[in-house]
Amino acid sequence: MPKQRGVKPVTQNRKAYHDYFIEDKYEAGIELFGTEVKSVRAGNVNLKDSFCTVKDGELFAHGMHISPYEKGNIFNRDPMRPKRLLMHRKEINKLRARIQQDGLTLIPLSLYLKDSLVKVELGLARGKKLYDKREAAARRDADREIDRTMKEKFR
Repeated sequence: MPKQRGVKPVTQNRKAYHDYFIEDKYEAGIELFGTEVKSVRAGNVNLKDSFCTVKDGELFAHGMHISPYEKGNIFNRDPMRPKRLLMHRKEINKLRARIQQDGLTLIPLSLYLKDSLVKVELGLARGKKLYDKREAAARRDADREIDRTMKEKFR
């Protein structure tokens, strides 16, 4: 069977963009078992409350829920188990330093298939305060209103 080419998005963490300012983005591979990969291809993934930690020089994603594969019977794994993320050691060390020094956090932003491999987009994020969230919502509403009036005006 030939390898598939291109990028196919599986899921996104929209809550992350609401709760955090994303400063940098990184791409990482993810270590999964066979039934988990089948479940990911079916789109049964939830990134809503997930986060990443660095432990012993390895990067782990916690809270990433991959539903059990329907036909997987005894081969299914725990859906909430920590998943190891695959990056070069230099990148992991750089991320660990930024997390410890700057008070940032590492959050999975999206999960996608890239040339038949499962990849995770990670965001180095800074938490938003309540007034930041209100300001972003007000700006979004204002932009939407401007677009509406422009559309009506140039009909």
